[in-house]
Amino acid sequence: MSTVGVVLVSHSAEVAQSVARLAQGLAGAGATARVAAAGGTAGGELGTSSELILAAAREVDQGAGVALLVDLGSAVLTVKALLEDEELPAGSRLVDAPFVEGAVAAVVTASTGADLDAVVAAAGEAYAYRKV
Repeated sequence: MSTVGVVLVSHSAEVAQSVARLAQGLAGAGATARVAAAGGTAGGELGTSSELILAAAREVDQGAGVALLVDLGSAVLTVKALLEDEELPAGSRLVDAPFVEGAVAAVVTASTGADLDAVVAAAGEAYAYRKV
């Protein structure tokens, strides 16, 4: 069964990888959706890399769509440019969601076999999570 893939784009490789591990861990012991971290630059510095984002999107793409969650400004701009230039796999979508909570919601929802619209909606609903 193909599931929606999730790409986590951060300015930090460590942050992207940690959030990916967290989301996969909270998705449960069963089969989880494919998740890839695209953090930092190819040289290991802070920043964003279109090459790393493209590679991550291709890695998780199974034909059901790819949800891309981003942390900060230039990550948003980079993903938007890749979408405009149609370089990302068909069905790729930039998700407007908080990075950590949205990533967890996206991975958990994608792991149930939900479609891209449901994954995007679940991630976006994370804005409503109240902590007090």
